[in-house]
Formats: sequence, C-alpha cells, structure tokens
Amino acid sequence: MNTFTFAEMIHGLLHPAAQSRSGKSVEGFGYIMLAESLAVLLVPQLVAGLLQLDPLSAQSATYFRIGGLLIGGLGLLYVISGRLNANGFIFASMIDRPLVPPTMLLLWSLGIVPGTLALVFSTFDFGTFLWTLFAWRADLRERDSSDV
Repeated sequence: MNTFTFAEMIHGLLHPAAQSRSGKSVEGFGYIMLAESLAVLLVPQLVAGLLQLDPLSAQSATYFRIGGLLIGGLGLLYVISGRLNANGFIFASMIDRPLVPPTMLLLWSLGIVPGTLALVFSTFDFGTFLWTLFAWRADLRERDSSDV
C-alpha cells in the first residue's frame, strides 16, 4: 500500500502525472458540477426558471443554494479524485451515476420533482457515466496492449 505525505498529495494535485483518460473524465465532470454549483449559488432564480421550476421564495432560494453548495462539494471531490487518478473513486462514480435516472424517475412519479428536472439530471448523469465508462475501457485496452 502506498502512503503519501500531505506535500506529495498536494504536488500530485497541482501537477498530475500520467493521468488516465477515466481520471480526466471524472475531473471534467467535477468541473461541470462546480459550474452548476456556482450558477445555483449566484443566480438561483435563473437556474430555477431554466429547469421550469416555480419561482423560488426567499426561503426556497436559500435551500436551493444549500443544494448548490453540496453539488459544489461533490464537484470538488470529483476534480481532486480525477486529478489524483483515484481508481477506486473513478470506479465508484461509474456505479453511482447510473442510479440517478431510476431515482429521478421514482421522484418524478411521486410528484416530488418536475419532469424537466428529472430529465436533465438523468440525461446528464447517464451521459457522463458513459463518457467515463468509454474512457475507462480505453485505459484498460491501452494497459492490456502494453502488457503484451
């Protein structure tokens, strides 16, 4: 088991060495999540309108912003894990993201979230899952061909 010092981890974060395609994919997804988070934090009414949600009350906008903050935290986790080529996290993200569409379908069918929101999240998460899956498979093919 490799153990790294804090300084070595920071150096790896700032200067990723030999980052895999799937690591880059997860990092890219993280940056997209960070952009979504900023949009929700800075202009929640606009984001709510784009998602065809009802206008937000002051309290609803605050809760929406808290959700945006959580998305930002998760996005940061994706960026860091991708830059550090954390294979366990990359694999876990490929298990997590395909669960979003059935979850959104359930929430929509129960009337908890509007259809547009469910469709946007489902399409986005499943699309990025495929992006990472194809990158991961390319990494495996490249590794297998170099082993020969």
